[in-house]
Amino acid sequence: MKYGITLRVVGLLLMVFSATMLPPLVVSWIYGDGANEVFMNAFLFTLASGGLLWLPFRNHNQDLRTKDGFVITVSFYLALGAFGAIPLLEPGGIDMGWIDALFESFSGLTTTGATVITGIDDLPQSILFYRQQLQWLGGMGVIVLAVAILPMLGIGGMQLYRTETPGPMKDSKLTPRIKQTALALWSIYIGITVACTLAYWLAGMTLFDAICHAFSTVAIGGFSTHDASIGFFDSPAVEAVAIVFMVIAGINFSLHFLSWQQQSLMHYIRDEEARFYLILLAVCALGATGLLAAHGEYPLPEAFRRATFEVVSIFTTTGFAIDDFSAWPNLLPFFIFFGAFVGACAGSTGGGMKVMRVLLIWKQGAREIYRLIHPNAVFPIKMNRRPVSNSVIEAVWGFFAVYVIAFLTMLMALLATGLDFLTAFTAVGACINNLGPGLGEVAQHYGDLNPAAKLILTAAMILGRLEIFTLLVLLSPMFWRK
Repeated sequence: MKYGITLRVVGLLLMVFSATMLPPLVVSWIYGDGANEVFMNAFLFTLASGGLLWLPFRNHNQDLRTKDGFVITVSFYLALGAFGAIPLLEPGGIDMGWIDALFESFSGLTTTGATVITGIDDLPQSILFYRQQLQWLGGMGVIVLAVAILPMLGIGGMQLYRTETPGPMKDSKLTPRIKQTALALWSIYIGITVACTLAYWLAGMTLFDAICHAFSTVAIGGFSTHDASIGFFDSPAVEAVAIVFMVIAGINFSLHFLSWQQQSLMHYIRDEEARFYLILLAVCALGATGLLAAHGEYPLPEAFRRATFEVVSIFTTTGFAIDDFSAWPNLLPFFIFFGAFVGACAGSTGGGMKVMRVLLIWKQGAREIYRLIHPNAVFPIKMNRRPVSNSVIEAVWGFFAVYVIAFLTMLMALLATGLDFLTAFTAVGACINNLGPGLGEVAQHYGDLNPAAKLILTAAMILGRLEIFTLLVLLSPMFWRK
C-alpha cells in the first residue's frame, strides 16, 4: 500500500470539502441566524486538518492502484462523515451529542435521510441548508467531483470512480477520460437540480425551500426543512414535482447523458432496466391505490395521490412523506417498505440492491428452471439484447449473499441492544438501503434509539452507500498482502 499517496489524496479531498462549509456560512449571514461562527470554525478546522495530512506527502506523485482506490474511498467517507458532523456538535448549531451528530452527518452524506432530530422547523436556516447540502453532495458522490479536479493535480482518478460509482457494472465510462466523465455527470446533476428548484418554486415553495428540497430530491435523500416533510405543503403541485424528479433521479445517469447528448428519449425506452423500473413503479402505485381505497381509508382520487407519492418515494429510497404510511392498514406498510430493497437503477443516486441486480437474479432463476426442462440447452442471460458474462452474474450473486449476511448480522446486533423485531428489521433495511424511514419506533425518527443501535445503523448506511464490498474488502487479510 502507498500510504503517502493515500494520505495526500485524503488531505486534498478534505481541503476541497472544507469549501462546502462556506455556502451555509453565507446563508447564516443572509438570515442572521447566529450560526456563522459555527461554519467558519468548521471551515478552518477542516481546511487545516486536510492541509496537515497533505503537506508532509505533497511530493508523492505515484499512480493510484485499485487497492489505493478502495482505501481512499473508505477513508474519505469516514473522514467526511466525521468532519461533516462538526457544525452539528457546536453549541451555536444544534449542540448534539457526538453519536447523534455522526448519525445525522453520515445519514446526509449517504443520502439515507434517517434523522435523530425533532423540531426541524425551529432550526437555524443555515443548519437546514447544510443538512440538505450534505445529501446533495453525497448523491453523486463528492469523490466523483474530486476526480474531476485531481487529474489536474497529477493524480489519476479512474480507480476512485470505479470504487465510488454505484451498480454492478462499474468499468464503463461515458467519455474517454475520467475527468470528462465526472464533469459530464456533475453537469447533468446540476442541471436537473436547477430544473427541480425552478419547478418547486413555481409550484408554490419559497425559494429557500425550493433549493433545499431540490437538493434532497435529486440526491434521493429525503431530508426536509420541515418535520412534516413534503406533507407540510399539502400541495398536489409540489407532490407532482417531487414524484417526477424522484423518478428521474432514480434512472441511470448514463442514460440521462446519452439522451441529452443525442437529443433523444429512445435510450430510456430501449433500456431494459429503465423500462422495468418505470413499470414496477406504475404497477405498485396502482396496487397500493387499490388496497388503500378498498380499506376505505380515502376516496379513490385521494388514495391514488397518497399511494403514488409514497410508492415512488419509498421504492426510489428517497424517504419523503405526505402521510404516515406505517399506519396504513393490513399489508400496505410492508408492501411499500419492501420496495426499497429493489431500489433505484444502477448508476443513479438511489439506494437498494438496484433494479439491474434484481433483474439479473430473476433471469438467472428463470434460466435454472429452463435448464431443468431442457438440460442440454444453452440459455444465455441477456440485458438489452446483449449477453451478460458469467463473471457479472457471479458478482451479482456474491453481492446478494454478502448483503443478506450483513443484513442478518446487523439485525441480530440490533436485537441484542433491546429493540423489538419490527423496529430492528426495518431500521436495518432502511439504513442499508439508504431509505430513511422504517416501521415501529423508527417510523418518524431515530432519536429514541440507544447509542449502540445508532452506531450499528451508521455502519449500515456506509455499507449500503459503498455497496458493501468496497468496505468489507478492507477486512480481508488478502487485501493487505503485497
